[in-house]
Amino acid sequence: MKLFHTIYAALVAASSATAAMPRIHPQPQVVIGAPSQTDALKAPKKGVGHFSEWSRATKKEFLVDWQAGKEAEWILVQGNEGGDLDSMAAALTWAYHLGHSTQNTTHPTKAIALLQTPWDALDLRPENKVALDNSQMTSGHEDLLTIDELPEDPETLSPKLKGIILVDHPEPLRKWNKAKILSIFDHHVDHGAGPDAKPRIFEQAASCTTIVARQMLDELEKLPEEYHMPHELLELILSAIAIDSGGLTSDATMETDIETSKRILKRSNWAGEGLQEVMDELDEELSGAKKDLDHLGVRDLLRRDWKGDLVDTPSPRTPTISLGYASIPYSLDEQIKKTEFRELFDWFAIHAAWTAETGVDISIILNKYKIRVDGKKKKIREIALVVRDDVRIDQAQADSLFHVVKEALEKSELPLKPWHRVHELAARQMVWTHESGAGRKIIRPIVDKAVMSWD
Repeated sequence: MKLFHTIYAALVAASSATAAMPRIHPQPQVVIGAPSQTDALKAPKKGVGHFSEWSRATKKEFLVDWQAGKEAEWILVQGNEGGDLDSMAAALTWAYHLGHSTQNTTHPTKAIALLQTPWDALDLRPENKVALDNSQMTSGHEDLLTIDELPEDPETLSPKLKGIILVDHPEPLRKWNKAKILSIFDHHVDHGAGPDAKPRIFEQAASCTTIVARQMLDELEKLPEEYHMPHELLELILSAIAIDSGGLTSDATMETDIETSKRILKRSNWAGEGLQEVMDELDEELSGAKKDLDHLGVRDLLRRDWKGDLVDTPSPRTPTISLGYASIPYSLDEQIKKTEFRELFDWFAIHAAWTAETGVDISIILNKYKIRVDGKKKKIREIALVVRDDVRIDQAQADSLFHVVKEALEKSELPLKPWHRVHELAARQMVWTHESGAGRKIIRPIVDKAVMSWD
């Protein structure tokens, strides 16, 4: 299966017209049919440099230790299940730091970054692939440990581990609840998880990687002797900060994003260049890649930025409900055009197949896109709510849940308007549009609270 995805990814890359890469990372021209290209299609291109070698060796060591029953020696550093560049870079950075900062001690720390994203979903975020290629990692992501490569289910593995460290999310998914939380680094709202974790940092920043990198540098500079910091990792850190901060120019940018970027830049191979120049180039390259999604179908759009978990309810019959949230940068109308029949029913059929596969009871699809009004761009958002009856809940319960969540959203402060095709929707389906800036961080608490009060 991995070989198929590798061949597919390589063919797509070879056949797609792409913009020239920034001068920071010049890329060789791809020549279809050349012997070296044929070889590349047959097997993944092995990564080069210390960062790739460390990641690959750590993955191997973890799997060998699991086979030997030594899970208790390991710490898993986890990003969120959305798997964006920030989560990935933050997890890799802290795992690298933990292992190297203790390598000369009596008991070196064994830590590995776990990407809570399936292997075949990593390239649904093209900016991740670009950043990893720039960091000279092995193609096909063979250096990385993904959630579907874990040799054991998280629910049984978690209590055996030394512990977990959370980056870019405030609390573990339900399946990791039995693991000890050792540290938390996040730039979201504190949910109170892991009160004894150290460090336990919740701070406003454009990028969680900023918080992790700053802590890493602070601890590194206090060591008797600094460990080797590969330039590929430093450049990955700058990439994550750049795309989340709009090249350090967005409203989300904090002073700590800027100061941490300066410290990282000084240690990188780009130390002779200006900070703003480097961050502008990285943001332009990665943001361009991030928008390259036209080739994705509805199912892949649903799963490329999918987050969800179980939520407790007071209902004795259904004590837990599974919620899932997708963020998609296309309008529902545009998504419908991507289906085989280009019809509304087909979008909901694809959606139903995906939610059945993931076992979700309630799904919230958050679309955002831009339209032109009088020559100016206008941001529009949509919220699609679907509640399905299945093994966990029957039709009566599904009807009740739909009513509770729909009412909570409509009574909130969100300026919701019914979608223009709302009359075509089936039972337990609703779509709204709005022009506020409210995304998942605002909408998820509204829905979660409604479900937690449902009886």
